[in-house]
Amino acid sequence: MRKLSYDLHIHSCLSPCGDDDMTPANIVGMAKVIGLDLIAVTDHSSCKNCPAFAAAAREYGMHILFGMELTTLEEVHVLCYFPTLDDAMCFDSYVYPQLPDTPNTPAFFGNQIIYDINDRICGEEKKLLISATQIPFGAVYDLVRAHHGIMVPTHINKPTISLLGNLGFIPPDSLFSCVEVKNPADWPDLQNAHPYLKNCKMISSSDAHDLNSLHEPLYFLEAEEASPEAIIQCLNHGIIL
Repeated sequence: MRKLSYDLHIHSCLSPCGDDDMTPANIVGMAKVIGLDLIAVTDHSSCKNCPAFAAAAREYGMHILFGMELTTLEEVHVLCYFPTLDDAMCFDSYVYPQLPDTPNTPAFFGNQIIYDINDRICGEEKKLLISATQIPFGAVYDLVRAHHGIMVPTHINKPTISLLGNLGFIPPDSLFSCVEVKNPADWPDLQNAHPYLKNCKMISSSDAHDLNSLHEPLYFLEAEEASPEAIIQCLNHGIIL
């Protein structure tokens, strides 16, 4: 078994809320410096910085998952993790047309910068990525699973843009097996209030929008190996410390 320190909710400069210095290479480099073993870049409704993220991870020898923080039709945020770059980019191709054609206003929302695998700016996303997609929460599980991934409802007890904050309950037909909670101390109360969660795993990550906000090695999981497939299996059924 491999014990891995993780931070699985990090925004790059592609997210309008992410600092411009949150380049894929800077994120991976900072994670290496502070001693993390496993990270995921999870930009709002886009995986377009995942190729640059993969290149940086190879350079630094960092274990990664490919991710996205999807905004559903109900404005519920859901982390979506994939084992391969191809899976992530295929999912990105599905999600992009589900975004409205609302243009980003960088002066108001922030830049949405795309990097290439050589750590150079290669473009800027014009659609506003924090907009709600046309994908309902109830469809996310099957969509992500079809791309070999796992869905993890984000910061579920946050007052807004969360499963409990926006819907107020866990839909009875839900199939997800892992959730993110900002403060792990809240977990027992959440399980008592929502019995569905007693059968779920829980992770806690930084939701970092700047380099100083990445988590130190605070939280750990144990996987059979450090491969993306084994890590996703761990999020489904494994040991999260």
